[in-house]
Amino acid sequence: MASEELARKLQSRLAATQEADPRPEPEQSPVRPKIMQEPEGACGDSSSELSAKLTRRLDISEGNAAPRPTRVFNPYTEFKEFSRKQIKDMEALFRRHDTGKDGFIDLMELKLMMEKLGAPQTHLGLKNMIKEVDEDFDGKLSFREFLLIFRRAAAGELQEESGLMALARLSEINVSTEGVMGAKDFFEAKMQALSVGSKFEAEIREEKEERKRQEVEKKQRQAAFKQLQSTFCS
Repeated sequence: MASEELARKLQSRLAATQEADPRPEPEQSPVRPKIMQEPEGACGDSSSELSAKLTRRLDISEGNAAPRPTRVFNPYTEFKEFSRKQIKDMEALFRRHDTGKDGFIDLMELKLMMEKLGAPQTHLGLKNMIKEVDEDFDGKLSFREFLLIFRRAAAGELQEESGLMALARLSEINVSTEGVMGAKDFFEAKMQALSVGSKFEAEIREEKEERKRQEVEKKQRQAAFKQLQSTFCS
């Protein structure tokens, strides 16, 4: 099996390393070899690193690998070419089709998404769509990988007839644009309209003003209700 074959390859590699640099043999497990511990800076560092990678691959295949720490993702700082509104629209689109509510769009969810957009794909086509932006090789789309689709569309890095280009073109994010054909031209026009800094400043200011307006309206409603209540109680 794949796990046993991987273990045999690891044993063979460690045996070759011992012939080149004889050391006391480490204790062997009946299932898999124990990784040799080399002193820091020793000539066996490269082989130890290879052994560690092979062992982790074996752990992954057996389902025993510990998850790697994930970095904090901020779409507004990493995808500065898009406005806050565009990113929020993309997030709303992503959440709407993440029917499992697990923070990912898997193969079946992508299938349903493309059907709703009017561009159904074959099973192989869907897998290729995910593969093209699947940076962590988990077979599904995170929100960051979803944003990569639109970044690549804006940069003209997607083939015109690809499923990803169809997704970018048919999504609701560019439906309201006038005189703009395709996601690439749409995003280029948007990026040229305003600088990144002024866009963010204007949008943040508008959001603050909207919150203030809602707060004033809320206080006015509360005051009117209290006045009406006192009238009936007097």
